[in-house]
Amino acid sequence: MELAPKPDRKAELPKAAPGRVPVVDRIPVPAGEKTVFLTFDDGAERDPEFLKMAADLRLPISMFLTDSVASAGYDHFAKLRDLGNGSVINNHTLSHLNLRTLSYEAQKAQICGQQDRLAARFGTRPRLFRPPYGNYNDNTLRAAKDCGTEALVLWRASMQIRNLQYAEGSALKPGDIILAHFRGPSELKGSTETEMTTRMLQKIQEQGFRIGRLEDYL
Repeated sequence: MELAPKPDRKAELPKAAPGRVPVVDRIPVPAGEKTVFLTFDDGAERDPEFLKMAADLRLPISMFLTDSVASAGYDHFAKLRDLGNGSVINNHTLSHLNLRTLSYEAQKAQICGQQDRLAARFGTRPRLFRPPYGNYNDNTLRAAKDCGTEALVLWRASMQIRNLQYAEGSALKPGDIILAHFRGPSELKGSTETEMTTRMLQKIQEQGFRIGRLEDYL
């Protein structure tokens, strides 16, 4: 799997309203650069084979962890972070609630609470935040800013069990952020997390793309 080198500079983020974080679902990569980005959510599955795959392929993975789902396996995600591939742990709230149904105060508790939990466990406060289900409103953008995150990260393609699903069209586009999940056979109709990821990487390669480290661009 071809990996993208670190860019010379960060991408220029979309402008955010005062007191809000910007929303990012695609990275503005230089013209002609066929780079996409891997993100994995939640944290339900902790597959040792996935650690081996990530190590062998040197995959840079942006992890968006939910405390209620991932906390029992935080040691696993620390190992993934510490492989030396540039994988990073980010914020996906405490409880994976639909933030649009919550008040500003409740959203802030979900986001800041996970900032605190991850900082206490891993030693750093995440820079990036992803709302559960991709659902957010203006209060989310305010709360994310007030909790110290720098961007709300969505996606333009998502990995299902066997195929990529696209927000538009039928192929990847340069700068696409790809969503996958830490899921095991019970949720993947018998497939393992490693098998699903293998198929995702094959789809990326077939379309002539390479993998970049999201945090190098944001």
